[in-house]
Order: sequence, then C-alpha cells, then structure tokens
Amino acid sequence: MHYRTREVVRVVTRRSYDCDVLVIGGGIVGLSTAYALTRAAPGTRVTVLEKESGPARHQTGRNSGVIHSGVYYRPGSLKARYAVSGAAEMVEFCAEHDIPHAVTGKLIVATAREELPRLHALVQRGRENGIAVRELCAAQLAEYEPEVDGLAAIHVGTTGVCDFTAVARRLAQAARAAGAEIRYGARVVRVDRRPDRGVAVLTAAGDVVRGRVLVNCAGLHCDEIARRTGDEPGARIVPFRGEYYELARPELVRGLVYPVPDPAFPFLGVHLTRGVDGGVHVGPNAVPALAREGYDWRTVRPRELGATLAWPGSWQLARRHWRYGTGELHRSLSREAFTRAVRRLLPAVREDDLVPTAAGVRAQAVLRDGTLADDFLIQETARAVHVLNAPSPAATASLPIGREVARRTLAALETAGR
Repeated sequence: MHYRTREVVRVVTRRSYDCDVLVIGGGIVGLSTAYALTRAAPGTRVTVLEKESGPARHQTGRNSGVIHSGVYYRPGSLKARYAVSGAAEMVEFCAEHDIPHAVTGKLIVATAREELPRLHALVQRGRENGIAVRELCAAQLAEYEPEVDGLAAIHVGTTGVCDFTAVARRLAQAARAAGAEIRYGARVVRVDRRPDRGVAVLTAAGDVVRGRVLVNCAGLHCDEIARRTGDEPGARIVPFRGEYYELARPELVRGLVYPVPDPAFPFLGVHLTRGVDGGVHVGPNAVPALAREGYDWRTVRPRELGATLAWPGSWQLARRHWRYGTGELHRSLSREAFTRAVRRLLPAVREDDLVPTAAGVRAQAVLRDGTLADDFLIQETARAVHVLNAPSPAATASLPIGREVARRTLAALETAGR
C-alpha cells in the first residue's frame, strides 16, 4: 500500500492542476484566506480541504467568542496590528451579515498591589497601539461591575463578542459563491511538493488533489503538514487545553472581566465573559493536552504525546514555567481551587455556580529553546505558505490575516508561473 500511494501521487503530478491554490484547514484563518483570494484575484481556482464534516470545529469554535481589542500585544507586532484593525473589521462583517455580536467593552482588574505596575503598563501599551483606555479606581470599577472586587481597573471600549463559528460559515459561503471549492471530510495524509511541478496531496479517502501552491492553515496540525511538505518549521505545536465553566448565576456579571495577565506567559488567566447568548463563560485555565485534539484528560494519543515530549522545547518550557503549570494543573483537577481563583475577581461566586462546559485546545508554537512564539508566524517556502502560529487573537484578526496570507500566496503563484 505504501508503494501504491507513492505511485498514485507521482502519476497525478504529471496531470493538469486541480486548482491554483490548495488550502489545508477549514477553520476561520483558512476560510478567510480562501475568501480573500477570491476577492483579490477573481478567477483564481481555490480548493479548501477540511478533515472535519463542517467548518470551525476546533480553535475557531471552541473559545469564549471575544473580539479582542489588541491592548495586550507588543506595539508593531503582527498581533497588535491585526487585532486592532481586525476588531473593527470583524464588527463591520458581523453587522453586514447579521451575525450575532456586541461591542461590550471590557475591564482588566488588578486585585493585588503588585499587579498595579503591570496594569499601568497595559495602559501605556494600549495607547501605543492606538486604543482608547480609561483608568478606573475601585469606586468607578463598581459602577461597571458591582460584584467584581479590585483595587483598580482599566476599561477598554473596543472589545466585543461574537459567534465566530457563524463568521466561519459565512466566509465559507462567500468563498464558494465566488467559485472556491470546499471539501469537508478530507483529511490529508500525504503531501508531495515538487518545486517545478506543484503540490499534490492524498486524502484519507484516497483522493488526490493537485495545486500550484499549498497554503497550510491546519491549526493544531500545521507543523505536521509543514514537515510532510518537506519544510522544517523550526517550532512544534504544543497543545494546551483551556477548560471552561458556565456561570449558573449569570446575573453576577454584566460584561467582560479579565485579570491582569502574567507577561511571562501567553495566556490571559481565568476571566469572565458574557457571550452573545447571555451566558457567562468562566475560564480558561491552561493545562497540557495529551493529544492535539485532547479536549479532556481521557483523550490520549500516544504518537502525538510522544512527539510533544520528544521536542526539546517542551522540556525547556516545563523547566521554565513549572510553578505556573502546577497551579494550572491543580485548578484543573480541583473545582474548589478553580473557584478560589475566580473569587479573586468575583467574591460572590460559589463552587456550585460553576457548571463544566466545552473545553478548547490552543495550538501554541514552541521553539526549540522553549520560547513560546508570541506573534503570528507565517513561513514561506517554494510553492507553500505555512501559518505556523495563529492562536488568540487569530479569530479577531482573521480578516487581515487572511488578506496577508492571500497576498503571499499570490506572490508565490506569480513566482511559480515564471
């Protein structure tokens, strides 16, 4: 069977192309890229391959639905630029297409004196990124959120919430209407990239699809797709599960409430998010997942776990952040401990107020030295564009990210044509 697979791929490379651009991944970034390609270069033949039976089944559809303002991100970084512009665009897109959304603003709350300098640093960072930020004392904080406790806070007015799954579905519809083909249930098992002939992929169903340029938007599996293409991404995806609860008394929270984040770690801490459905999500904590799609402790995939443990960066990361990680694990295994963490912001919450709900897994790129990639990471190689790190705020920034990936892809198509 192994030799037969190779033979099929070789035979197909001698045939005509099935498409100009072959996108792997039907999450919000892959679909935004397809959408951007059809708008920027009408007539470009685009095919999207998604292994699930529908769009947005992983990172896109398993988060708290926040349209991030960009207040946290390093000025000048892709995250800062795309989050700020992407937030405004996302609100416009949702309004235009009748997708549930709301611009609610959010509070970032300092609950201890040692957090105050970090809170003030966020004010400066937000202003450098062009975001209006209002500083609040404890009394002013109570006007926004009477049940939230804190020494001081900042209010970021451009933060909002939306239904990102609905956004992904609408992007897919628009791309299809412009001529793109989207195939669901098409899991890629092999990639054969020939710089002089294009890229051919084999799906688990035995179909072979050939394109002139490959775009890798495979999220939790993007590093594996890059390596199958013959490229070394220089990083590995280390999956972190974010575990959420639903608040049984949503009346305790009016909007969005966040703690002051630890700048040494890319996660924002346990926060409170009132969604478009009126429910309040609490979380997430962040624990290592035992599989790329390990949404609970019972899901273990030895091959994927072994690959994570074999990556030197995983051990460097664990050595550097073991204290933080131990606290996250404790909160994962103990609802009482998780409740104590929530009470720092919301003292009135009780343990029985927290109802477990769906978890998500963050596709976090980790470099060989254990450094967490803290910006979007896009790699261009011969006839391929790989999106190798696009965790939060990728959903917020998906429209400008899609345009950027499309721009690089069209340049690769032009090069291939020459």
